[in-house]
Amino acid sequence: MILKLTRPNARVVVRRTRAISSSAITIGIRREDPARIWERRCPLTPDAVRELIRDHGVNVILQDCDRRIWTRDNFLKVGASFHPTLEPATIILGIKEVPLNELITSPSPEGLPRTHIMFSHTIKGQPYNMPLLTRFMSTKDSPTSARLIDYELLTDQAGPRGKRVVGFGWFAGAAGAVEGLAASALEYLSLGVATPFLHLPRPYSHFTLAQMRASLRSIAEKIGKNGMPRATGPYIIAVTGNGNVATGALDLLSELPVSYITAAELPELVANKDADLRKIYVLHVPPSAYLFRKDGGEFDRQTYYSQPAEFESRFHELIAPYISLLINGTGWNPGFPRLMTSEQCEIAVKTAGRIGKGRFRSVADVSCDVMGGLEFVTKATTIDEPFFKSREGVQVMSVDILPTQLPLDASCHFSNALMPYLRALVREYQGGSTGGKMKEEDAPLAEALERATIAKRGRLTEGHEWLYEQMEKMQRAEASSDVAVESTLKGSEHQPVGRVKKKTVLLFGSGMVAKPAVEEFLKRAEVKLVVASNNVPEAEALLRGCDRNRAEVVQVNSADAQKVGALVERADVVVSLLPAPLHPPLAEQCIQHGKHLVTASYISPTMQALNSKALAADVLLLNEIGLDPGIDHLSAMELRDRIEAQGKRVSSFISWCGGLPAPENSNVPLGMKFSWSPAGLLSAATNDAKFKLRNKMFEIPGQSLLSKYFPNVPIAKGFAFEGLANRDSLSYADTYGLGPLTALETVFRGTLRHYCIDRYQGFADVVDAMKKIGLFEREKTVVLKRWEDLAGLALEARGILGAGRGSADPRSIRSAFADVIPKKEQVEVITGALEWLSMIPKASAHQSALNNLPALPQGPTTPFALLAALLSHKLRYEAHERDMVVLTHEVIAVPASNPAANAIPAEQDRSQGQKEVYTSTLITYGTPTASAMSRTVGLPIAFAALRILDGDIRVRGVRAPVDEEVYRGVLHDLEGAGLGMRESMSLGGEGMGKELVRGLGKF
Repeated sequence: MILKLTRPNARVVVRRTRAISSSAITIGIRREDPARIWERRCPLTPDAVRELIRDHGVNVILQDCDRRIWTRDNFLKVGASFHPTLEPATIILGIKEVPLNELITSPSPEGLPRTHIMFSHTIKGQPYNMPLLTRFMSTKDSPTSARLIDYELLTDQAGPRGKRVVGFGWFAGAAGAVEGLAASALEYLSLGVATPFLHLPRPYSHFTLAQMRASLRSIAEKIGKNGMPRATGPYIIAVTGNGNVATGALDLLSELPVSYITAAELPELVANKDADLRKIYVLHVPPSAYLFRKDGGEFDRQTYYSQPAEFESRFHELIAPYISLLINGTGWNPGFPRLMTSEQCEIAVKTAGRIGKGRFRSVADVSCDVMGGLEFVTKATTIDEPFFKSREGVQVMSVDILPTQLPLDASCHFSNALMPYLRALVREYQGGSTGGKMKEEDAPLAEALERATIAKRGRLTEGHEWLYEQMEKMQRAEASSDVAVESTLKGSEHQPVGRVKKKTVLLFGSGMVAKPAVEEFLKRAEVKLVVASNNVPEAEALLRGCDRNRAEVVQVNSADAQKVGALVERADVVVSLLPAPLHPPLAEQCIQHGKHLVTASYISPTMQALNSKALAADVLLLNEIGLDPGIDHLSAMELRDRIEAQGKRVSSFISWCGGLPAPENSNVPLGMKFSWSPAGLLSAATNDAKFKLRNKMFEIPGQSLLSKYFPNVPIAKGFAFEGLANRDSLSYADTYGLGPLTALETVFRGTLRHYCIDRYQGFADVVDAMKKIGLFEREKTVVLKRWEDLAGLALEARGILGAGRGSADPRSIRSAFADVIPKKEQVEVITGALEWLSMIPKASAHQSALNNLPALPQGPTTPFALLAALLSHKLRYEAHERDMVVLTHEVIAVPASNPAANAIPAEQDRSQGQKEVYTSTLITYGTPTASAMSRTVGLPIAFAALRILDGDIRVRGVRAPVDEEVYRGVLHDLEGAGLGMRESMSLGGEGMGKELVRGLGKF
């Protein structure tokens, strides 16, 4: 039920809390959200706690937290105690926002309104914290409602000139400078250059700030003695901002042998081959160095703040291409020019590539303003994984809790700054220390606390009323579609908001990949889900545990065009998990009713033929948005874009993908397990394949694909993979925009399988033998009376055994294997595999093994259908087993000026510029609730459908996910779901192409 809140028509009158005895005041110190595993800061030191208890007569309680910088004993010794929930506390302190399930807004046990003090991250209307702010609201003026004070708003005076007095900005800048230098060293190492900063410990490894300064001084000695590498020229750091963040960064950098420069000196310094490399060059960038009026005028601060739209940033042109590391400490607000847009970043990267090696490779965005002043900073990073590569090819460090890497110094500083305000707040609760009158020195402190108050007495305070609208938006999104939500957030002078229309997702199919998609759809409060299936029990099981007010099952046969059309007409977007041949008729219905369609299947000729109709109807038919095809497209396009943004081109593209059992579950014939019908996988093993490998064109007919496999695919240590070529790889040169085939040394896509699985060998050998003995027969039928006769009957159907001999003596069947399988060792392999699979009699077979078989089909059936049914049963996943998905791209990049691949041998490429070998890999495992395959197929479909609903995807027609507005957004969503690609780059080398050619040569 939506909470109805009343916005006051007059300003909230601040009333002092009634006085109570000092013994009743309890201050609680929260443990930080357990999900923030690196958060070790504490708002008060043990010494501050001692003072509060001794001098102010209050109780102090804490929640237990073994991560906190001070131990339990440190606080017990000064008189504090511990409590699991802080329920007795009147004043509750924390650093970050409190998890909703731990937030206490009811009055204290004494009937007093509680006060929460934290960085609430609500003052900018952050949608993700509007539920937190709503908890402080009441339906009427309520003296006992909790008060919310935000550290970020504590300033030394009112108005725009007021400066923050409590915060961690200086420590963010200090830690960010060191984190940026350490990250930059790894980026330089990827260029083949080792810098002294490679030996700089990361901030969290220092116990104190003094130790971190000492580490910098040690590096400074090395630079003073040996200098920075000549291969990359002078090392230049640009620092932006004029607040505490920039001050902290500059202070730490001063421990190095620094030479301060101006922006005007950059071109000459970079071009100077005799520049002093025993110095680190620092540019503290003033706004006037990169902000200019659009009419050509100079920067003027007063005009800039009053008319920001009249200015533009030229940072990408005048600063970025020349520097080695950018430390960004400046903030940004909408309406003001960004420091650099994504497009400007691309320009800067290309310019930097022409200026010299190592230019504009790293950014330390201490401000961590996602998609803000630096638009290409698309996410916050963690201390575990502190940086990522932007689409433009820049290394970005954007850790959002940098100060916690110096928890001791940062907490001591914070506590000292907070204590005067906390003392004043305590005295306010106590009613003053002299007959209820506030101390004279408390007055400005109390005023500052009022300025920092966002919510009080169940209302937003003056200056924050606009957040009512933000809370209302959040509530409207959660409201039911068939309930009129009358907003009283804004008071009686406003009209009701009205009805909130839900967006309907129509999902066809309820199979194994549907569950993650369903869960993702229903995370969105405004989405209503209709599951259309011909298997109602399966669909009902799919929705078990879901909100059935927003999810329903409709029984439908996909051949019932009238009923399908009626469902499509009522939907906002259609998602199909049906078999691929059923997609074109459904697409026709979507075109007729003007609805978008999303599928994971390859674009068939029939589907492609609908392109003109879809364009005319303004409809998107988005296909190939699963795993393979799907995530492979997204990641390949994004990697290609980044390479081209650096002034390079792709000379070799190799992509592998496989859905497999986890290694511990793969010791079975074929090295495979199935949670779906194996028929599709077996059929794919007979597709024709075309590819280019090390300047040689290959065509493998389908009947030879299994015998022309790749016995060793070097993906990652610890795995043994073989591989099969996957269909027509050559067409992807055009699909991915890699350029003409003549300019490419390699274009290859393949399918991974486990290799050398104990005595059963790998997938290709076993399946090839199955094909040779007739188990792939799809026209002739046999009548099976027991499963052990299947191989013999297949041999009979193929004419290798005479009529009626398919159930003959096992020795005759084994002898027949040798007639069609030339290699003796392969005969032994297939015999062992078929015995295990119960397709031929086994002398020592136990009755229990024979009982563990599927029911026999009634009537004549093809050997292929029987094979698929038996494999589906014998190689099914057990409840305790998990699967895995492996996807990897290997892309070799060369300078864009390199000649076409067929003009020079691959071995001589380096004379035209050193190769860069990029690898981008996803390895993920199934969980107890979802298989890896279901997540990697279902989630991309769901993310794409939701982005279509949101209007983020505007392309139309029959499309694969190769448009930037598709792949960039869905990749971002996958990263958030833990399905991001992990990348590396090395210089030189030939990649895996040489090994693949060698493997083919064995056959």
